[in-house]
Amino acid sequence: MIPGNLDLSEGAPIPNSSLTLHFLRICSCLQPKFTGHWSFAAYLRFRSSPAGSAAKMKILAPVHTCSIVLVLPSLLAVLQTTTAQKNGISIYSLTVDSKVSSRFAHTVITSRVVNRAETMEEATFQMELPKKAFITNFSMIIDGVTYPGNIKEKAAAQKEYSAAVSRGKSAGLVKATGRKTEQFQVSVSVAPTAKVTFQLVYEELLRRHLGAYEILLKVRPQQLVKHLQVDVHIFEPQGISFLETESTFMTKELAEALTTSQNKTKAHIQFKPTLSQQQKSPDQQDTILDGSFIIRYDVNRTHSGGSIQIENGYFVHYFAPEGLPTMPKNVVFVIDKSGSMSGRKIQQTREALIQILSDLNSKDQFNLIVFSGEATQWKPSLVPASAENIKEAKSYAAGIQAQGGTNINDAMLMSVNLLESSNKAELLPAGSVSIIILLTDGDPTVGVTNPTSIQKNVKDAIDGQYSLFCLGFGFDVSYAFLEKMALDNGGLARRIYEDSDSSLQLQDFYQEVANPLLSSVAFEYPSNIVEAVTRDNFRLLFRGSEMVVAGKLRDQASDVLSAKVKGKMHMQNITFQVESSIAQQEEEFQSLKYIFHNFMERLWAHLTIKQHLERIVSASDAESQDLKTRALNLSLKYNFVTPLTSMVVTKPEDQEQSQVAEKPVEDNNRQRNVHSGGSSNVDPSHTPRRGISRSGISSLPPDFGSRYAAAPPRFGQPGPPHDRDIFHTSHAIPQPTWEGLRGLPFLTPVHSDSSRVVLLSKEIQTKETTLTNRSQAPFQAPSVMLPMPEPTVDQMCVDIKRSQGPMNLISDADQGLQVTGQYEMEKAGFSWIKVTFEDLQLQVHASPERVVVTRNRRSSGYNWKETLFLDLPGLKITMDKTGLLLLKGPAKVTIGLLSWDDPRKGLLLLLHDTDNFSSHVSGTLGQFYQDPLWGPPEAEDKSKRALRVQGTDYSATRERKLDYQEGPPGKESSCWLVEL
Repeated sequence: MIPGNLDLSEGAPIPNSSLTLHFLRICSCLQPKFTGHWSFAAYLRFRSSPAGSAAKMKILAPVHTCSIVLVLPSLLAVLQTTTAQKNGISIYSLTVDSKVSSRFAHTVITSRVVNRAETMEEATFQMELPKKAFITNFSMIIDGVTYPGNIKEKAAAQKEYSAAVSRGKSAGLVKATGRKTEQFQVSVSVAPTAKVTFQLVYEELLRRHLGAYEILLKVRPQQLVKHLQVDVHIFEPQGISFLETESTFMTKELAEALTTSQNKTKAHIQFKPTLSQQQKSPDQQDTILDGSFIIRYDVNRTHSGGSIQIENGYFVHYFAPEGLPTMPKNVVFVIDKSGSMSGRKIQQTREALIQILSDLNSKDQFNLIVFSGEATQWKPSLVPASAENIKEAKSYAAGIQAQGGTNINDAMLMSVNLLESSNKAELLPAGSVSIIILLTDGDPTVGVTNPTSIQKNVKDAIDGQYSLFCLGFGFDVSYAFLEKMALDNGGLARRIYEDSDSSLQLQDFYQEVANPLLSSVAFEYPSNIVEAVTRDNFRLLFRGSEMVVAGKLRDQASDVLSAKVKGKMHMQNITFQVESSIAQQEEEFQSLKYIFHNFMERLWAHLTIKQHLERIVSASDAESQDLKTRALNLSLKYNFVTPLTSMVVTKPEDQEQSQVAEKPVEDNNRQRNVHSGGSSNVDPSHTPRRGISRSGISSLPPDFGSRYAAAPPRFGQPGPPHDRDIFHTSHAIPQPTWEGLRGLPFLTPVHSDSSRVVLLSKEIQTKETTLTNRSQAPFQAPSVMLPMPEPTVDQMCVDIKRSQGPMNLISDADQGLQVTGQYEMEKAGFSWIKVTFEDLQLQVHASPERVVVTRNRRSSGYNWKETLFLDLPGLKITMDKTGLLLLKGPAKVTIGLLSWDDPRKGLLLLLHDTDNFSSHVSGTLGQFYQDPLWGPPEAEDKSKRALRVQGTDYSATRERKLDYQEGPPGKESSCWLVEL
């Protein structure tokens, strides 16, 4: 309990550290165990005062309403924003310059700040970078003196780190991981009027994922910046086939600051917003820049041996041929249904499995194995992916319930025996590919539980014949255990994050392996021309991926580099041949001014290190040490921060902190990659909203870290750091039920959507907590407005008066547009709407819960009322804070979807630019744009008239309805109403 003398009145001073910490301990334990929407939040306002003086806390009045939201991270987010505004540190320039040459990205972030305060202030440079990237340099320029980051072997860096601790200095390893990013953070004290320049450089080899390369940049300066500019230059000798951008913060005004230019082989994306464009509103000085900026692209390909590119004595060979048929596959799904999978995990697994079953090819064979303490096969043997078998498997999957222990060993051996028996019985089609997909969320607890024994048993059983892919659901599973088991057997491991889109993550992974094109792929180069070649043998090539081989050219190399790529297709062997002119390639890269020097050599080193680190996982002890030595030497030579090296961040002599940056590794929650070393364990960047992250500069009070460093580490279910972890240590705390917390004296209902965050006051009244269950006034179903093209002036509107199953709402082959949906009277709207643009191979599936955009088998999920700006070839998808989603393209009908505050209410369909409908449009709503014939108003009642469409007669009535074409709150409009 909170001590009784804790003063929560207006302007009361912050209590001492132990009281504050105790308060946070209680708050961090809260875990709701009931259905509803709850929030815990506090608003702390610090008065401007010198470091060390007593800050004060302002308590806002409690608000009583029908719902409560439990979100502790709001406290940290509000705190850091408030202090940043009070601090005198100002960013006057923030630039991001990324050069992508032949998939290899070199990114430089430069931030310039000045201390406008009259006292010494602390500035914190915090930037998120992609997990697959290696930091290559960091420096600070303070008063004209450069303080570089020195990359050293990890042991040497640790020695320097320990020396700093022994001198009483606060030393910490600066690292934190999220789903796709890692965080780099450095703090430095800045004298009055002094300026500091921070510069971070990292490099990454872009990986092709489901037909696209992705460049991910995080933008969160936390204040208005006079000079803010992002430049991305792309050069691809093969030619750029498509280019798209996505942002989670872009508004209509900010979109004007985004420019994209592109020719056959080059592209330049620039984002340069003015101060006014950065503002949330004209009367607010807060910045709207807060989120991700993503660029995706792909290159042109042919049915050939790929593309060999050469620069400065090094080559890279990219291989992903087009036009190959998909090989049939035999797939066994091994699904964990132990007790720890109960709740949302097993529900999302069922949803994903049902969708995955729908995506099986007709030539595939499959089976399901579910396991807890024991393993069970759905069918005695593999079965064809026929419509009947798929339907039966979906029914089986829908009934999977979670309970019991975890027997991974027996389940895995059962899956191998299933494939073995089918193989011996000659039931596996010739030229087919056999894969096993394991999904589990925990460590083995039944049967063989020793991870090493299980790995050996599985490897011996598979014996190189099949590929194993392991999916670890959440953070309770040992990722290292799954990764080694997968790599030992020609597959890979992937973590599935516990989140609202877990089902999409599972489906996304399956799409990666759903279409094998080649097996046993081998690259061959003339040994007298090349040396130091990276991995050149691969088990499987999947559609949408890419194989990459790099190497050196010998000194007396030929004028031409040739290569052969051999592999097995369905029922036949195939050989591709390709050659490249060394002189021509060298000239092509040297002619581009923005290509960074020796990029091909660094690409080769980057790829070599990555592959060495991967091989270490499954190597013997002797081989592992050799690989580590080689990877370490390359890391030091090319200045890469890898898992084998660390970067010592140097600072002025009088500074209180000395920091060491390390490369995080994917691991489980029992061994977080965070080293306290006397420094703060708090990661103030973590926010409850997925997709939000910090970049740029922020400022925290000097005692912020020490004030909370000893706080408990975790609350809620284990999850990725960016979602759930605020305090990082190695122990966990028990999680009380909601009933056990009812008597605590600081909880009261608050507005879930209020911009004011309220410190919770005295107690919960039972009658208040039941407000959410009270019956509400029925929601009046809005009409679907149908703006009619010229010369028709009148507007139509449609009321759907009964629930209707999947409806073909609009179909226009000339537009490549298909809109379907399901209308439910109890929701007073559509329970789902699906918009398909066939010519763009794009589908948008919306429900009251979320929006899913799928393009080329790649799906992305978005929550309603989150800012979204997706600029695709031929289409723009935008969403604003009101929940209005617009799909707009040149010469296309604009489709709008509107979501309400209550997910129990259905969606509303909106239409704009209807003059773009073709003469062949049809569908329940589309038919009204197919030469409607209006009768004159009735003589007795001018508000009524007849309408004939496609031979069907309707009665139309003149009425006034709310029109939401421009979004909420809508405006009253007159229309001719037709009931369906």
